[in-house]
Amino acid sequence: MRVDVHIDHIMEPTAYVASTYAREIVGAAFTFSKVTYEHTRLSLREFEAARARTAQINGCLLCQTWRADRDTAAYLESMGSATESVATRGGDAPDETFYDQIGDWRDSTQFSERERVAIEYADGLGLNPHGIADNEPFWARMKAAYSDDEIVDLSYCIACWMGLGRVAHVLGIDGVCQIPALARLPVAA
Repeated sequence: MRVDVHIDHIMEPTAYVASTYAREIVGAAFTFSKVTYEHTRLSLREFEAARARTAQINGCLLCQTWRADRDTAAYLESMGSATESVATRGGDAPDETFYDQIGDWRDSTQFSERERVAIEYADGLGLNPHGIADNEPFWARMKAAYSDDEIVDLSYCIACWMGLGRVAHVLGIDGVCQIPALARLPVAA
């Protein structure tokens, strides 16, 4: 780990970091994360397509093993939130084949057009933001698939995952599932 985590908290490093260092900033980051799961209007598969591709790009181990349909309820409960989320209203859950093919999204037949565009957008934001910003053929596909409200929704979800996943990975605090530890943290207002 790149920051000191007391040995008693080695299995819950994110919670330790959140309660020890830059508490207001980390609390705000957790709030940003929480609202992406609570308030997105994307389908679960579209949400997970972009989230899983972002996790691959970031290298975040926790994010790569996260499954929104399985993990969101416990996460939101740990944050003191209601149970309604992308996992409860977002439609069919992806199977493991879906996740296995995210890295080969260009050649896979697994994804709908909206899922493919969400993955391409996450790929562009994560690897080549200047390129995706200027890619007119991509934007024509994006505008055909998504409303402006959905584009903004997806953009900020990806921004959240990029920031938090990269920080967790770079700080080396992404190696264990930590949802139970998060339950003990106060939620930032």
